[in-house]
Amino acid sequence: MAIDLNDEILQDFLTEASEILELLNEQLIELEQSPNDMELLNSIFRGFHTIKGGAGFLALDGLVGVCHISEDVFDILRNGKLVADSDLMDSFLKVLDVVNTMFDSIREGIDPEPADPALIAELEKYKRVAAGEVSEPVVEKPVEIEQSTNNDKHIPDEVEKEFEAMLEDALSASSVKVPESKANETESENITDDEFDRLLDELHGKNKGPTVKAGNSIAGDGNITDEEFDNLLDQMHGVGKGPTTETTVTGKAAIEADVVKENKSADIKVTADKKAKAPVKTAAKAETTVRVDTQRLDDIMNMVGELVLVRNRLSKLSSSNDNEEMAKAISNLDIVTADLQLSVMKTRMQPIKKAFGRFPRVVRDLSRSLDKKIRLELVGEETDLDKNLVDALSDPLVHLVRNAVDHGIELPEDRKIAGKDEEGKVILSAFQEGDQIVLTIEDDGKGMDADILRESAVIKGMMDEEAASRLTDEECYNLIFAAGFSTKTEISDVSGRGVGMDVVKTRIIGMNGSVHVESELGVGSKVIIKLPLTLAIMSTLMVKLSDQNFALPLSSVVEILSLDLSDTNLVNGQLVVMVRGKAMPLYYLNKWLTPDRQISDEDVEQHVVVVSIGHQHVGFVVDQLMGQEEVVIKPLGALLTQVAGIAGATITGDGSIALIMDIPSMLNHYA
Repeated sequence: MAIDLNDEILQDFLTEASEILELLNEQLIELEQSPNDMELLNSIFRGFHTIKGGAGFLALDGLVGVCHISEDVFDILRNGKLVADSDLMDSFLKVLDVVNTMFDSIREGIDPEPADPALIAELEKYKRVAAGEVSEPVVEKPVEIEQSTNNDKHIPDEVEKEFEAMLEDALSASSVKVPESKANETESENITDDEFDRLLDELHGKNKGPTVKAGNSIAGDGNITDEEFDNLLDQMHGVGKGPTTETTVTGKAAIEADVVKENKSADIKVTADKKAKAPVKTAAKAETTVRVDTQRLDDIMNMVGELVLVRNRLSKLSSSNDNEEMAKAISNLDIVTADLQLSVMKTRMQPIKKAFGRFPRVVRDLSRSLDKKIRLELVGEETDLDKNLVDALSDPLVHLVRNAVDHGIELPEDRKIAGKDEEGKVILSAFQEGDQIVLTIEDDGKGMDADILRESAVIKGMMDEEAASRLTDEECYNLIFAAGFSTKTEISDVSGRGVGMDVVKTRIIGMNGSVHVESELGVGSKVIIKLPLTLAIMSTLMVKLSDQNFALPLSSVVEILSLDLSDTNLVNGQLVVMVRGKAMPLYYLNKWLTPDRQISDEDVEQHVVVVSIGHQHVGFVVDQLMGQEEVVIKPLGALLTQVAGIAGATITGDGSIALIMDIPSMLNHYA
């Protein structure tokens, strides 16, 4: 059956359910560590129930079936008849994978198939165990959902009987007064949500119900929400009979209860015959949030970028104009533009928790498959980052975390021999540092051996022994980002093929970021990633080569030096400059980007811009420094996309065009 993806209710359901699934992924892992956490059990139960309710309303029977039985098992867990262990969690993580697959089908407009009967039988086994049955599980048909032929919905018979008994008790104990003027009236109407809520509250917690005065002001459809009905069912579960309630109702003595439920959303109506139908004053909750398509946010950000360029242009013109009033106006424009830019950027920001949320499951599954004991710690989950970066970071972070678990953390027996706790630790953290986000993936494992890394590089033909011997330990650690590099002697499902880490570096550099490794043998390793807050607007250092402007990403600039040719030397054919007693590679950008320019004696006073490439510093010789400037990156035309070393173009404050340098690709191509 095809699904109408334009259905607004369906889209709301997909959005809400996606958030619930992300939360369930974290909660199931947490439950394994705290199996008796009642609040956690209740939350997971409600998560499956909410998805089931929405799926039932949309007639997604396959999804309803697997969520229904999951809900049943968690109800058993809540009642203490079972305890969540690792095997049970394995089953429910399979369920979560199945549910996610079903949602993928729904997003493609396809009605999802029912869950594998073997998985349903696996969950049914836990229900039989809780009931004291010892028979082996039998593969059963998927749970079938009764389809109503009208608008009525049903709840399980046992619960319906309990609720009817509760209402009967309430009616038998009620005092009904019918005014003569209204005795002949037969008109029926629903009581309000608030009145029914108060009635239910009394039924839950006391032996005496509230006094309800049904005057002329009572009106409304009487519907309560799914959550309110869920709470009612939770309270009634296992009681057998609802509490006796004494209720006084002014109006005609007829209260009808329409209890509706169909393994999906609940809808309860209590109707009372009254004469008048006056409007009811209900308190409406004000909407504090609104969903906006991300493309619209991108469009707004592009317009803000154009505004930044105009501001830069006006600021440049103001500097050459002595009009004080114009200067004040442009100064105010500068402030407003900066505030607007910050506000729009914040609308695109998301907590990095969205990217971190998947890793408890990743670490849990890997540690079980590798027979390791590992604890994952997440730090700085609320750190905000541009949505595009959050999405782009997911895959690189998975590679790094898997690498820490597989390569870094030792087996429990090996850790015990080394005098460590049998349980290893992986820390994934994020924090803001200036206009950058710093991410670290740290483990307390065995660390890296620089000599083994040097040897592996030689064996794989990446360099000769002499070149490998000159590498510092830090340079050796960062060899893991080279394509095809691996120290694993055996290939497994997790690692050993020499792919992955080079992709990580390529992805991060593509986001104008940097990555490098720190390690200590026997203590552990740390991978450090630095990224800009946003990719839309970039802070740059504007430089001039001959008559052409170029922009260097400011996040890569370390320092600026005046060039002194007396400090330069040739080492193995490479020009270097001595900086604080250490040789640093030196490159004349004119030779690469403006080759027609001839170097003369005038170039003695040129400047050296020191940039960072991972763990390495190199110096670029430029003719002139133009200052810092925020720029909007404009993509190059189709014929220029393959130009090495150029990431894009921008318009500078004086109206000219500046090319934005892609430092890593420029070094790879020219150096």
